[in-house]
Amino acid sequence: MLDVLGLEPDDERVYRALLGRPHSTATLLADLLALTRARADKSLSRLVAWGLVISSAEERFAAAPPAMALGALISQRRDGLRAAEHAMVTFAEEHRAATTAGSIDDLIEVVTGADAIRHRYLQVQQAARTQVRTFITAPFVALPPEENTAEPVALGRGVQFRAVLDRAVLSEPGIVHDAIDSLRNGVLLRVADQLPMKLMLADADLGLVPLATTPSGGPGAVLLHRSGLLDAMDTLFENVWATAKPLALSSDEEADVTVERVREGPTALDQRILALLLAGATDPTVATQLGLSPRTLHRRLRRLMDLAGVRTRMQLGGHAVRHGWTEPVKPGQT
Repeated sequence: MLDVLGLEPDDERVYRALLGRPHSTATLLADLLALTRARADKSLSRLVAWGLVISSAEERFAAAPPAMALGALISQRRDGLRAAEHAMVTFAEEHRAATTAGSIDDLIEVVTGADAIRHRYLQVQQAARTQVRTFITAPFVALPPEENTAEPVALGRGVQFRAVLDRAVLSEPGIVHDAIDSLRNGVLLRVADQLPMKLMLADADLGLVPLATTPSGGPGAVLLHRSGLLDAMDTLFENVWATAKPLALSSDEEADVTVERVREGPTALDQRILALLLAGATDPTVATQLGLSPRTLHRRLRRLMDLAGVRTRMQLGGHAVRHGWTEPVKPGQT
């Protein structure tokens, strides 16, 4: 648990033992934790040096209060991370200046093999400071969406994710469930009829463009650094994003409604709703027959009215008849 602070497993075990048994000797701790005396002495020396353990003249040891001792160590690590972040920014600027004046080989890196692409895919997200933008198309060569462990971590540190899905992706197994999870986690999703390529952008610094296959027949990708080509990818994404259809959870987070919002025209269920209403069925009857809640029924009708560009149900009925939005009512439906 405390390895992130630099403690080794023996150090943590010794410290936790001292929390419940203050003023213990090294011999007692070694026996209690089944450690050699040398390992116990090594851990105690490290803990004393870090201020986590206090040693008495009688060679007895006690744990320093965690809020004070661990709090100070955490603050030191936090300060170190801030310094590392500042150094990263400086190094990134130095690298950008060097690559701007460098050769084309410094701006474009060819990545081959599924494992290498997967590694770069995760790295690009880990490198993002403010936003990640992606085009998602099938097939998933290197990393299916459900295995993208870098996304939740980046979201947790405040990185914004925007993704455009190719409409064909919605038919992939499990993609709707993954999309719902992403929406709940704060990812912004839109759907386009057809995307020109796979793409991932981290801020304005990195771009990963997976390729279907390399000349050798295996998967490949191109990693782009700051350049005119990366600027073009940036512009391409924003243009596609502006025209793509938003994908959003409904008020009760129903999966079928989520997907249907991006479809053109009524769904099969919408057609059954319209057919029953045109046959004279009341709202409660329609909802009961089709297993819908009144709120879901009203929301679907509102969506159909928006889709038809009308303001009343009477206008919706006329539009439905003229455009073939209904289907015959089967026996037993009314």
